[in-house]
Parts: sequence; C-alpha cells; structure tokens
Amino acid sequence: MSNAHVVIDPRFPVGPVNRRLFGSFVEHLGRCVHQGLYEPTHPLADADGFRADVLALVQELGVTTVRYPGGNFVSGYRWEDGVGPRSARPRRLDLAWHSVETNEVGLDEFARWCRRAGVELMYAVNLGTRGLEEALDVLEYANITSGTTLSDRRVANGTPEPHGIRMWCLGNEMDCDWQLGYRSAEDYGALAGRTAKGMLQLDPGLELVVCGSSGSGTPTFGSWERTVLRHTYDDVSHISCHAYYQLHGDDLGSFLASAVDMDFFIDSVVATADAVKAELKRDKTIQISFDEWNIWYLEEHQATKDQTERWQVAPRLLEDRYTVADAVVFGSLLISLLKHADRVTAASVAQLVNVIAPIMTEPGGPSWRQTTFFPFALTSRLARGVTLATTVEVDTYPTARHGSAPLVDATATYDEDTGRTSVFLVNRAQDAQTTVTIDIAGFGELTVGECQGVHDSDVRAVNDLENPTRVGPTVNSTVRVDGGIVTLELPPVSWTVLTLER
Repeated sequence: MSNAHVVIDPRFPVGPVNRRLFGSFVEHLGRCVHQGLYEPTHPLADADGFRADVLALVQELGVTTVRYPGGNFVSGYRWEDGVGPRSARPRRLDLAWHSVETNEVGLDEFARWCRRAGVELMYAVNLGTRGLEEALDVLEYANITSGTTLSDRRVANGTPEPHGIRMWCLGNEMDCDWQLGYRSAEDYGALAGRTAKGMLQLDPGLELVVCGSSGSGTPTFGSWERTVLRHTYDDVSHISCHAYYQLHGDDLGSFLASAVDMDFFIDSVVATADAVKAELKRDKTIQISFDEWNIWYLEEHQATKDQTERWQVAPRLLEDRYTVADAVVFGSLLISLLKHADRVTAASVAQLVNVIAPIMTEPGGPSWRQTTFFPFALTSRLARGVTLATTVEVDTYPTARHGSAPLVDATATYDEDTGRTSVFLVNRAQDAQTTVTIDIAGFGELTVGECQGVHDSDVRAVNDLENPTRVGPTVNSTVRVDGGIVTLELPPVSWTVLTLER
C-alpha cells in the first residue's frame, strides 16, 4: 500500500474551466456518421435520419462542442457536395479512409443535429486540396444571413437562419504525409495566414485554429509550431494539439503514465507559442485547442490494414473496444487537460460514435456506453468554475516510455457560485490501493457530496453488444472528513472523482 497527500486551496486558481474542454469530434470515417449518428431506417430515427437513442447518450455524455467534418477526411472534402437535395448529391471516393462517401449528411443537417443536441459546431475547412476561396465560400454559406448567392442558397435549401459558427479549424494535420495535400511549415503557414486574413475580413468575430503538430513525436515538432505561428499569430486564437495513446504489449505501467507525455506536449507548445509572442512583441496570448485526443490502438489497426479495405460505404473501421484500464488512462488525460485550463481552452475527444468512441451502436439495434464514457460524463458534469493549483506528494515509479511517473495524479476545480469543489484522482498503482489525504483547510468546513469512479478487478473488462453494462461507475464509500483533512482509499488502477460541498 502507498500513500499520497494532496493540497488544494481556492486562493490559488490556475484558470477558468472553459466548457469547450468537453468537446468531441465527428468525422466522416467508418460508422461514425453513417450507422452511428445517422441511420434513417432505424426505428428511433428522426425526420433528418438521426438516431434519437444516440442523441440522448450524447447529451448524457455532456459534450459541449463537436469538431466536424474531419479529420483526415476534410483534406479531400468538397463542402458543396453535402448541401441541397439529397437525391442530387454526388457519391465520392474518400481517399483518407478508402471509403465511399454518399454525402447524405452535410453541413445543414449536421448543424441542425448540433442544435438539437445542444452543442456548438466547430467547423474545419479543407486546406489540403482546396484553399482560401473555398473557405470563404463555406463561411458565407454558413454565417451570412441572406442577400448573397451562397447565403440565399442555404435559405433555399431549408435553413433560413445562419448557422453562426464561431470556431473554425484551418485544415487538419498538415504536417504529415498521410494527409492529402500536406505541406511544409512554411507553405502551410503562408496558406493558413492568407486564409485566416480572408475569413476575418468576411467575419471579424471568428475564432480560428491553426494546425499544430500531429503529435509530440513528429520530426518537426516545435519547429513546425514556431514557423506556422510566425505566419498566423495576429489572426488566429488557437493552435491545435493531437495525441493518441495505447497499451503497448503488457507494459501497463507506461500506459497508465500516458498523461506525463500529454503534460509535456502541452507545456512544450505553450513555451513555443510564448516564444513567438515575445519575438513578435505581441500582447495577445495564443491558446491551445487539443482537438484530437483519445486512446487509439492504431498499431493493431495498421497491422491488419483495416483502414485500406476496398471502397465501401461506412465500413467498420477503428472500432476499438475500451477496457477498464483504457478508461482509467482516459480519465487521467482529462486531468491533464484540466491542469492546463489557463492555456487549453478547447478540446475534442476523437471520436463520438463507433470510431474510437465512447458510444457504440449496432445497425437497427441498440446503442451503449463504452468504459471511457463514464470519466468523460462525470468530468463534464462536475468540473466547473476554475481549476485549482494542486500539489501531490507521492512516490514515483519507473516506466519504459515516460521516465518516472507519480503513482497518483490529481487536479481540482472550484465553483464559487455553487460552493462545490471537485477533486479528480488517478491511481496508477497496480497491486494495491492507495490511501490519499487531501488538505482542504483553505476552504473552511466542507461536507462530502459524491465519490465514484471507474475500476474493476479485471482491468481488461469491457462493455460490448453482448454485455453492455459490464462496467460502470462504482461508488467509493471510504471517504471521511476530519477537520481540514479528507481521507479516502483509491483502488488499484482506478480513476475517481470526489465532490465536496459547502
């Protein structure tokens, strides 16, 4: 058994918890859209063909934004294909995922779905095979009320009110050769800079996200961010980060410490952005949109080549089944994002349905929650107000991939309006529970609200079609408060959230 001591105090905020941290990602990939969100022949389909049961799960998940329509898909996408009468929409080859795209779902349908779901649409433009003119066209179609050819076309297509999209991504992962139309940092930075200036001429209130590196391990990481920001600093508000993690073989210790790499990634991008800020002598601070992150067993998919099947509509691609261990790591990545709330002001878990997703569906059948659903839903519901600077005193352990890692990681949020404090903890110890004491003396008298989390004696347990409720949140009844100290026991390989009320 190990011990950890945590100190939190409302006098030491890190930054506000932006609701955009709890975003997701919908790409036209595999069964994310078709047979996931959209299945017009399903008994629960609405007038637009979207599944009501999936919509209910999305709302339960607590998603606040959705990045759309990609992803790698966007770099070959023609937005015009997805508007107007469905019967007239072309079928196209999607080179990114070797699939056939029917274009039955496009901007107007998806924007309507977002309104029903109560989420903000975050739109990505194609800077792979297209550029400034097309970005201006889709912006005019989406955001201008009426009176121009493109805005009137939207009205004629059945959407009289503009979509009012505020946040726009300037392409996707333009630094790597898997991306259709990938470019050097100089070429992409110049294109993104021209596109940003043009879009802001049309709508000065936009928030633009420029592409950062596709991962912290890419050869140009750091230099890419520096070059791109030199071209775009004055016109963008965010730079993107993308990161995926997986269990490699039996190295559970390294996997559980994945957030150590996410912390490094964020800190490095912040340092680079701030260096460019100093170099250019600007007052504005660039924020981070961590608009792709998740657990993804990419190596296994690459080994089976399942992403290069023959051209099909909605093939079953990248449908990872998530274990308890995956959910614990997933929760620890949420802790990392919250710890950096002063700079990470938007994030999108990739993706929302079926494709490396917290929600799964069967055609004509049920939908269910994967293990990763629970830490996201609980964090979205309970992380409010501001993130607090959190001190954790605990032993470390060695990992093969991430050096020394703390056995326990934690962060906390405080909502002054409700008086609620939420503490998020991950226990990376594999063989024994950990006793945690939390110093809350700075808050005055608090009482325990709720304490629950994800753990299981079988860290490989999953929820699937045959047993969709095998894993779920478990109540932790070990919490006690004595004066200004909270004590609780964390099960091995576990993620936990504790709330304290005034």
